[in-house]
Amino acid sequence: MLKPLTTDIASLKLLDERLRWLSAWTIHHANHVRESDDGLKVGGHQASCASMTAIMAALYFHALGPNDRVAVKPHAGPVLHAIHYLLGSQSREALENFRGFGGAQSYPSRTKDRIPVDFSTGSVGLGVAITLFASLVQDLLTAHGKLDEADRGRFVALIGDAELDEGNIYEALIEGHKHDVRNLWWIVDYNRQSLDATSTDRMFERFDEIFRSCGWRIAELRYGKRLKAALDGAPKLKAWFEQLPNADLSALHYQGGAAWRARIEAEVGKPAETLLKAHDDDALASLFTDLGGHCMETLVDAFDAANDDVPTLFIAWTVKGFGLPFAGHKDNHAGLMNPTQLAALREGMGVREGSEWEPLEGIGDNARTGVEALIERSRVARDKRARAFGQVTVPAIPAPSGEEQSTQAAFGRILLDLSKGGSDMADRIVTTSPDVTVSTNLGAWVNQRGLFRRSEMTDVFAKAKIASAQKWSGTNKGQHIELGIAENNLFLMLAAAGLAGDLFDHRLFPIGTLYDPFIARGLDALNYACYQDARFLLVATPSGITLGPEGGAHQSINPPLIALGQPGLRHYEPAFADELAAMMETAFRLIDDPDGESTYLRLSTRNIRQVAREGDGWREGAIAGGYWLREPGADAEAAIVAMGAVMPEALAAWEELRDDIPGLGLLAITSPDLLHRGWTEAQAARWGGTRSASHIEQLLSQLGRGAGLVTIADAAPASLSWLGGVLGQRVAPLGIDKFGQTGTLADLYAAYRLDGAAITEAVAELLLPA
Repeated sequence: MLKPLTTDIASLKLLDERLRWLSAWTIHHANHVRESDDGLKVGGHQASCASMTAIMAALYFHALGPNDRVAVKPHAGPVLHAIHYLLGSQSREALENFRGFGGAQSYPSRTKDRIPVDFSTGSVGLGVAITLFASLVQDLLTAHGKLDEADRGRFVALIGDAELDEGNIYEALIEGHKHDVRNLWWIVDYNRQSLDATSTDRMFERFDEIFRSCGWRIAELRYGKRLKAALDGAPKLKAWFEQLPNADLSALHYQGGAAWRARIEAEVGKPAETLLKAHDDDALASLFTDLGGHCMETLVDAFDAANDDVPTLFIAWTVKGFGLPFAGHKDNHAGLMNPTQLAALREGMGVREGSEWEPLEGIGDNARTGVEALIERSRVARDKRARAFGQVTVPAIPAPSGEEQSTQAAFGRILLDLSKGGSDMADRIVTTSPDVTVSTNLGAWVNQRGLFRRSEMTDVFAKAKIASAQKWSGTNKGQHIELGIAENNLFLMLAAAGLAGDLFDHRLFPIGTLYDPFIARGLDALNYACYQDARFLLVATPSGITLGPEGGAHQSINPPLIALGQPGLRHYEPAFADELAAMMETAFRLIDDPDGESTYLRLSTRNIRQVAREGDGWREGAIAGGYWLREPGADAEAAIVAMGAVMPEALAAWEELRDDIPGLGLLAITSPDLLHRGWTEAQAARWGGTRSASHIEQLLSQLGRGAGLVTIADAAPASLSWLGGVLGQRVAPLGIDKFGQTGTLADLYAAYRLDGAAITEAVAELLLPA
């Protein structure tokens, strides 16, 4: 670890005040100064910022090293912007447009803010947990020889105490203990107030026990230097103070010195007389707000003492709204100072009216030199760098051979071939799965590439010569990270590994597998990963009611609809192994492409007879979202439109009907997501004066005017039924809109109208005279 910088406490205190002013002024300007054309409240969190300014001043201008990465609690976003304004990497224009279009974002955003944001935050809890998985990725890259010790850093999460109610934090904490994570600081802004109320007293007393049991060091910063000295000399007053409920403590902070005096005189009495006589009301109020999270000496000492790789939880006691007129008030979460209150704050900080945006306004000439020196030598003073892409050559991926294959089995065979091929890309693949590695066909890959463990883990069964298909040992060269059953952890692991190129200048190709229905369980974390533009391949298998005997609890219905509305995630649902190979190759290319995105493959366990192909003409269409598996004739009256595992039923129905319905076409849909995107983009272009036709418009225009479509998917019918709106064609949608049952495929397909008979009936209905 880096040696701590020489401490200039006085200058750090001035920076604390400066951050409190700039964050408060940025929010005030957006709500009270900037013109509004819609009359809506802009909002902001002045109180949540004020409780964090000392902590963030001590971090950014003293403790952080150049390779450290920070996830800032969402509501302290304005403080982060203020820091970068002082460092010169944020503009006044962006701050003046805070929460406006194109301005500084409400919550720190990697992709939308112009400042260097390490991790996006906003959905509380997720920004905390991703630091743990990023630390694990750093360990993997170090063990693989991609990072030197000099390139390593610490991962810091700044946590609002209410965030500790989020369950995903504890799922990550347990996983981190399994993997012996290190180089983590989680700093809790313990202001004891959430949006609706003050925090429950009893629960927070248990948090340190939970973390300590997982191997973390606990550093509780309850007292500032002055308050500690005063209470150490008055033990009965100290005991009384430590028993105050959170609600009482917040109320006293809001009421001020007179209320403190009256309460102490009534409940402590004579043992507190000396301290009370030595402080007037203003001094008493100041003394009791000297908590550890506001005392610069206490913060600096605590950070310097943790200068090793032991994961550390800092519990920094603070006052919500510290230094502002509504400090401690239970309703201050989204509270805004009015112009009169802001003017008083400005005067108190020595800021001249009209000079509110001056970076060091209010700091005298004698003190300015020290403050400027701290800013100049800040080890995180850096501009936002361009994202590095195009680092890796993606090899061609051939389709595995076999007359009958499931897409899930083909996925496993493709990965096995990659594992044996020794390409640069294969060496950068990192797979992960929440305890379903074997059942999602990752087993052969892991046999070849091994589990990642910082310290060697022997395969006990292999050592005992017990036969097993899984020959898994753990070493620091392994490429598979096995997770417990927690989908949030899976998506956060994918997010962290998918940002490796940005965080560590070394692109990884993360692949995560899970059962398709459980995407919904981790959906918030998946959306969070996509919002950061993390790049990965998500393989969801098995899917649909095609998983017959497993029953409804493991059968999926709506993930294609989820994918249809998820930005930054491309959905493919192949029916055949050659389609899958083309899609995996494309997905790998998208990971290392500046205009790329992540990919979601929805696979099946159903063995399907592979189709004979002539040439490679189908490939471009499959990658674009669909192609004619059986070309329609001129002026065709109907087409069967099918996706994924039900393709055999669609093919059989086409064979049965083609002689009776001249020109009947069979359209293979590989990505309703891409087709829908292309359609809406083409519409927008036409509205803007550019004539263009989307891929799905070109495909459907090959049919006759007024032709009907029978759509079929082992998913919600709406996944494909929207195709009727493209050219105004009639649609008979077949799919799943009820929870499935157990049974054979024949039973289930008949019961839920996915069989040939249902397709035939639907085609006949479309062709009946209106």
